[in-house]
Order: sequence, then structure tokens, then C-alpha cells
Amino acid sequence: MTLNIIIIICVLLLLAYIFDLTASKTKIPSVILLLFLGWIVRQGFLLLDFQIPDLTIFLKLFGTIGLILIVLEGSLDLEFDKSKLKTIRNAFLISVISISVISFILTVIFQLFQSGSFKNCLLNAIPFGIISSAIAIPSVKHLPARQKEFVVYESSLSDILGVVVFNFFLFHEVVNLQAFGHFGFQLLILTVISFVATIILSILLSKIEHHIKFIPIVILIVLIYAVSEVFHLPALIFILIFGLFIGNICRLKEINLIKKLKPEIINKEVNRFYDLIKEVTFLIRALFFLIFGFLIETQELINPSSLLISVLIVAIIFLFRWAVFKLFKMEINPLAYIAPRGLITILLFLSIPKVMNIDFVTKSLIIQVVILSTLVMMTGLLISKNKQSGKNSQSEKKDLDQSSNTIEA
Repeated sequence: MTLNIIIIICVLLLLAYIFDLTASKTKIPSVILLLFLGWIVRQGFLLLDFQIPDLTIFLKLFGTIGLILIVLEGSLDLEFDKSKLKTIRNAFLISVISISVISFILTVIFQLFQSGSFKNCLLNAIPFGIISSAIAIPSVKHLPARQKEFVVYESSLSDILGVVVFNFFLFHEVVNLQAFGHFGFQLLILTVISFVATIILSILLSKIEHHIKFIPIVILIVLIYAVSEVFHLPALIFILIFGLFIGNICRLKEINLIKKLKPEIINKEVNRFYDLIKEVTFLIRALFFLIFGFLIETQELINPSSLLISVLIVAIIFLFRWAVFKLFKMEINPLAYIAPRGLITILLFLSIPKVMNIDFVTKSLIIQVVILSTLVMMTGLLISKNKQSGKNSQSEKKDLDQSSNTIEA
């Protein structure tokens, strides 16, 4: 039995790798295929009359670790300099506006359909306002660097800000000046911890000469995140600061403190560290979505009672996003379509205490919003690719005509 399980897991992960390899050509996000694959495995279990195990605890575990690694991978991939300030500013403002407005609109809608308190409705609405970096970042590998950078910044900031806002309302029964003061103090503490931890981890990265050096550092990162979360600190900020710091350490080498850290040595190690993080991130992300797909029941997937509201939620998300991009005078195609919901939405939904759950927000609703928003992203990327291909073809034809005229002359 154990060998059979190992065989199944290996086959599923190899298929996940194939999905990842072909995603840039098929434009089908690997998450859709992973969810479908997990669901197929469940149907196989039912057909063979096997007992369906409860894997919810593994979903939370892989989701949390996946979130850490995805934000870390995204931050390591970012080049931070003055030329990026406008992109970062726009990504930050769009993230804040989107989370705030979409959460408020959905809170009002939930209150119309559900007689719950404003706070409970808001807690259930916030997860829908957050872009999933777990889906967005891998889906834009083929885009131009400028567009890719925006998606990485926006989705990472959306994850961080969304979790911070969610935890703020979750752990404060009364929202007043005292609550904001307490939150500001927590933020200050975490910022100090982040800088100290980042310096220590950077020193370890350059000093450890043992052949095993990156896994202990990853474990320390996860440990710092977990301890910060226990004390309700916005822990993802630490991940972002650490990734940005070591990923851009050569740009800071003029600072005396940075010179002592031997940035040239660290930079070489960071490249190897980044390769490891990408591989581990792929593994954890694949396992998360396979498990989530396995936990999907067919009646939840096609539940007609939640389908109408899920379509409404997705429509609100993308219509508002279109309006915000118009306001900021940013290109609509394909960026306005890249707003999938996914890992973080599922994680926060699972984190809501049962007493704060509202009946209106069900697992069916979450599944449908995740799939529909991802399908909209896929459609937008396909449309954008076709338009770009058409422009390139016209440009090539024009150049060819000009060359012919030159030869004739």
C-alpha cells in the first residue's frame, strides 16, 4: 500500500511538472490542471471504493509554507532601484484600493443576503479581495519584464496587505484608536526583527561552508514567520524585506555595513539559493493545489445555489480592476485580467473561526471564484497573446514590403 501511494504521488508530481512546462505555450494556468487532476484522483478513489482521507490539515500546512516560499521567490526576483519606484507605487496603491473597496462592496452584499455582523461579513469578504501570487506569478513568466515586475509586486503586496488587514480585524474585537496604536507597535517590532534577522541570515549565507547550508536557512525563515504569526505580527513583511535585501545586495555595497557582509560572496550564494527556492516552491505549490483538488466534491463544484453569486463576485473584481487601471492610466491588456484568487483566499477562508463563518460564504463559493477568476486570467492572456502576434505579423509584413520596394528601386 505504501509503495502504491509513493507511485501515485510521483506520477502526480511529474504530471504537475509537465503542466508547468507547457503552461507558457498552452496558456492554461497549471493550477486549473492541478485542481482537475486532484479531482480526478478523488473520483478514482470513489470508483474503487477506497476511503477518502481528510487532508485538510495538510492543505493548511502546504498552503502556509507555499505562501512563504512564493513571496520569497517573488521578492528575490525583483530588482530594486529608483527606476522601479513608479511601478512599486502603483502596485502598492492598486493593492490597497482593490482590497479595501472590493472587501467593502462584498461586505455590504453579504449583509444583504446574510443577517451577520458587519465584522463577520468583512472577515468573510477580505479573502476575495486578495490576488493570489501563487497563481499570478507563475502565469506571467512569458510577459515582458516591465509587466512581469508589476504583477510580482502587486500580487506579493496584495498577499501581504491582505493577510495584515485580515489578521487586524480577526484579532481585534473592537476597532478603535487603541487597536490601531497596538497594530502600529506590532509593525514597528516586526520591522526591527526583520532587519536584524535579515542581517543574521545574510551573514549565515556567506559564512556557512558546510555542504548543507540553504535548507537550514529556509527552516529559519519559516520558523521566524511562524513565531511572528503566533504573536499576530504581520510576518510576510519580514519575508519581503529579506528577499529584497539579499536579492539586491550588490546595489547596496556602497553602504559600510553592507561592505562588511562581503556582498560579492553573498550574491553568488543567492543565485544558488534562488534556484533551490524555485524548485521547492514548485513542489509545495503543486502539492497544495493537488490536495485542494482532491478535497473538491463534485456537488460543490457545480453547486447552482452559489454559482450566481460567484459570477457576481468575479464580475465585481474585474470591473473594478478595469476602472482602477483606467484611473491610473495603465495598460489594460493583459494586466487588468491578471487578478486570480487562489492559495491565500483558501488559506484565509480556512482560518476563519467557525463562530465567525457566515452560511452564505461556502466552500463551493470559494472553489467557483478561484476557478472563474483563473479562467478570466487565462482568457485575457490568450487574447493579449493573439493581439501581440497580430501586431508582430503586421510589422514583419510591413518590413518585408519596405525591403522589396528598396530592392526594386
